[in-house]
Amino acid sequence: MAEFMTGMKRTDYCGNLRIADVGRQVTLFGWTAKQRDLGQLIFIDLRDRTGIVQLSFDDSTDKSVFEKASKCRSEFVLGAVGTVMERSAKSNKIPTGDIEVKVTELRILGESETPPFEIVENSNTSELNRLTYRYLDLRRPDLQHNIILRHKIAKATRDYFDEKGFIEIETPMLIKSTPEGARDFLVPSRIHKGSFYALPQSPQIYKQLCMVAGFDKYMQIARCFRDEDLRADRQPEFTQIDIEMSFVDMEDILELGEGFIKYVFKKTLDIDIPTPFPRYTYNEVMSRYGSDKPDTRFGMELFDLTDTVKDTDFAVFKSAVDGGGSVRGITAKGGLKTYSRKEIDKLTETAKGIGAKGMAWIRMTENGIASSFSKFMTEEQMQAIIQKANAETGDVVFIIADTNDTNVMSILGAIRLEAAKKLNLIKDGFNFLWVVEFPFFEFDKESGEWVAMHHPFTSPTDEAMAHLEGDKSKVYAKAYDMVLNGIELSSGSIRITNPDLQKRMFSMLGLSDEEAYKKFGFLTDAFKYGAPPHGGMGIGLDRLVMQMIKANTLRDVVAFPKVQNASEPMTNAPSPVDTIQLKELGLIAENN
Repeated sequence: MAEFMTGMKRTDYCGNLRIADVGRQVTLFGWTAKQRDLGQLIFIDLRDRTGIVQLSFDDSTDKSVFEKASKCRSEFVLGAVGTVMERSAKSNKIPTGDIEVKVTELRILGESETPPFEIVENSNTSELNRLTYRYLDLRRPDLQHNIILRHKIAKATRDYFDEKGFIEIETPMLIKSTPEGARDFLVPSRIHKGSFYALPQSPQIYKQLCMVAGFDKYMQIARCFRDEDLRADRQPEFTQIDIEMSFVDMEDILELGEGFIKYVFKKTLDIDIPTPFPRYTYNEVMSRYGSDKPDTRFGMELFDLTDTVKDTDFAVFKSAVDGGGSVRGITAKGGLKTYSRKEIDKLTETAKGIGAKGMAWIRMTENGIASSFSKFMTEEQMQAIIQKANAETGDVVFIIADTNDTNVMSILGAIRLEAAKKLNLIKDGFNFLWVVEFPFFEFDKESGEWVAMHHPFTSPTDEAMAHLEGDKSKVYAKAYDMVLNGIELSSGSIRITNPDLQKRMFSMLGLSDEEAYKKFGFLTDAFKYGAPPHGGMGIGLDRLVMQMIKANTLRDVVAFPKVQNASEPMTNAPSPVDTIQLKELGLIAENN
């Protein structure tokens, strides 16, 4: 039966005790990580969030205390009073390995059934099982380390921005539904039946209104929600370090972002991140890496074969060029042994799965060139391609052709990453960079409309003003992304504050004056009353922590995450609700 802890007060955490503490009487609390009963000698590894310390019981221990120790099982909750002693058999596996606590008083504060899996680091138990019992999973030392580091990063974040004169302001969770690029999570109103709040995809509009209100430096560690398909670096609810500043230009914001990263890495990991970060335009990273969030820890950059192959007889290449597209490739240096014909076929299927019609290839063997298309080319044309690819014996070249140049680059970008992983080319480290000069518009195939690549409040560049009512593909934005190792950490922009310009941009996005006012009238009205020039960005806290600890998924840095289908196995959310609740909200008729 569980005992009370009356009269016991913790003096120390288990993992903090060291050889200097020998002779001290301590009171500890924690969970039984392991119990070893050797007859006349019992050892218990007591675990709390700081680590493990060994408790010892021998023939000099009070009989009642010894009997309690013999009953302890895995995950029993214990309170122990004892004296810190130097261990005769020391261990270098744990920081407390030089000492043990000889127990004089022991209380079993909570018993435990046999856990569904062992509480150890790097558990081999299926993730679904661990997430079903997440409260047990979170006892594991590696996960506790992640969550504690996340706390330290959040604290360092607040400290940094406080030192820079920022004010933390909370913005509402129940807001008006406005288009921001992803589906909203909607919350029905009981009082206003038939009307809905939305959960914020970001605090975007409210932080801009804070600038109008005169708070020239705003920050918030904000909860955000997006109803979109999940992946390893995406959850339906996430945390964003949200920033907005008045009377600044893009350079001020990029400098602030670099300073924050440098500060938080040094403060929490004691790692020096070099600044300033390399800076690339959107068009440059797409043409070199096939991605607007490139991983620069390895080479294998794209090369353009369009002019090289435009006059060949190979129909795949010729039709792509004649259709206004391009032919591009990448060279996997030393990839010959890894990429057999079978492996190339697998990679081709991967390419098809992301939109390619096929993939041409060249294998540079010791016996000459092996290629999927050489029979359609002259020897001179093949040599020109190989020269452009900088291909040598032992290399493999992958080529994509399409009438849509963006498709070609994006597909090759994905193939580049896949090949780098297969060839083990990705180096360890933290490669930060900025991507700037994004297109203002992107064409949405599903709707057949031009939409804002970032959001409709992003200011176009000064040079783009002449093209606003012309070719939308020539309109660029004062937008910028921070990228780390192929992951977008931050997105931001300088905002539109001129009501007339904002009206023009809404019109170009297909919104009538009436529609725009209905959705954003409160913002455009505010701009009529002296809106300062301003800009900002949002840095993904979850993604930042994930990259700092080199985790493979956000689920390793979020306490209670969702799985691939956006459900939570532990609570079985989402779940049906009572008919009475649905009637109160006006979602079903009263007579149903």
